[in-house]
Amino acid sequence: MRSISVVLLLLVARECVAQNTQNTPIDLPSLTPVLEDTPPKENAEKPRESYLIPILEIVGFDFALNRFNLRYIDQESFDVTSSSVARNLRSGWVTDNDNFEINQFLHPYQGSIYHTAARSAGLGFWTSAAYTFAGSALWEVAGETTLPSKNDQIASGIGGVFFGEPLFRMASLTLERGNGPPGFWRGVGATLISPATGFNRFAFGDRFDPIFPSHKPAFFTQWNFGATIAERRVEGTSTRSRRHEGVADFSMSYGLPGEPYYAYRRPFDYFNFEFTASSSNVFENFMTRGLLAGSEYSGGNTYHGVWGLYGTYDYMAPQVFRVSSTGLSLGTTGQWGFRGPLILQGSALGGVGYGAAGTVEGVTGDRDYHYGVTPQGLLTVRLMFGKVASLDLSGRGYQITHAGAVNNRGWENIVRGDAAVTMRLFGPHAVTVKYLITRRNAHYPELGVVDQRRGTIGVFYTVVGNRRLGAVE
Repeated sequence: MRSISVVLLLLVARECVAQNTQNTPIDLPSLTPVLEDTPPKENAEKPRESYLIPILEIVGFDFALNRFNLRYIDQESFDVTSSSVARNLRSGWVTDNDNFEINQFLHPYQGSIYHTAARSAGLGFWTSAAYTFAGSALWEVAGETTLPSKNDQIASGIGGVFFGEPLFRMASLTLERGNGPPGFWRGVGATLISPATGFNRFAFGDRFDPIFPSHKPAFFTQWNFGATIAERRVEGTSTRSRRHEGVADFSMSYGLPGEPYYAYRRPFDYFNFEFTASSSNVFENFMTRGLLAGSEYSGGNTYHGVWGLYGTYDYMAPQVFRVSSTGLSLGTTGQWGFRGPLILQGSALGGVGYGAAGTVEGVTGDRDYHYGVTPQGLLTVRLMFGKVASLDLSGRGYQITHAGAVNNRGWENIVRGDAAVTMRLFGPHAVTVKYLITRRNAHYPELGVVDQRRGTIGVFYTVVGNRRLGAVE
């Protein structure tokens, strides 16, 4: 877990430079959705793909993780034998009772290792996704003595893809930026963002040295470092939370619409990645969404956008409760220009996933959280006032239903909304004031109605990726 914080901290250190979105023209493809990687138009050298190397790496990683867990975590759960493997192969798949952080964060991160191992060995997105799904199944059957878990298979085998692809893209962008071959520190940064990428480049030398071509997307990064200065909450059954906390967050939008020589030919050619750490909760949220397949649209110089099918992975733990979902959504992301310096960017998504939610304390069965099919939605708006200021508004909603749950006993509604004003001071330096509210409304026969809310106001020192505050010219 600590390695993830290092990943983001190094990303902060290495990517805190001005954005350069002046691209070399490439041939625009048709707007027909493409579901697999296609050869780049540039004359860049491609890594020689290997189907065997990631198989060996996934099996080796699972074996090493099992041995570590056997020695330091739980001997009974990880003392795998041929008898336990045979039993798991014959048994049905269940919903397990591991704690929320293991199931909803560590398992997706484990899946991201599988995915990036295959991607950095030269394989395409969908082939790598198949490796991730198979690697997760291998772990469920032969990595643990417990019965294979369907919730872990979704979190690792699918959520790991949606988590891993942004990490692979950010690591590749770190290697790609700059003049000439990547130096030592860029190599270290890429390795910490995506360990499998760095390992394959180190272990196999020239074979995987060629860098995955980004095709020069328009992207925007923002870092916030500060603290909450005010809080209002309704805690329900949870323990007392900390009213004041240090907060650091990072966000990246990659492949923003409006860049004239950028085309969406590959899955996750557009994605958004968000991460928040706090002094009271360490990993407070990871949220990713990426365009799996879709098309572009434009209206001259007035608006540009993409629409299609998005893959999403969300993990949020705002002290008083937790929620996570892996899902698919239909939606759009676009940029609209107005008279004068006003630029509007935004995304709207609606879909369904398989999610989990629960209070920090409370009883909803054998575990302290509830699984179920999860209808979900997202709306984000970013209004930029030239190079001076920006206003960000976003809202997310999840309903954890009893469909697909272990028992038909209850449901939960989760809402998260925030509003932030960023004022640029000089260069990449800015200040941000943010209001964030999260609310959980749960209905269970043995608990009645549980209402939990937490609202905070925070003040942050901000580093922005470019002086246009994310607008694509």
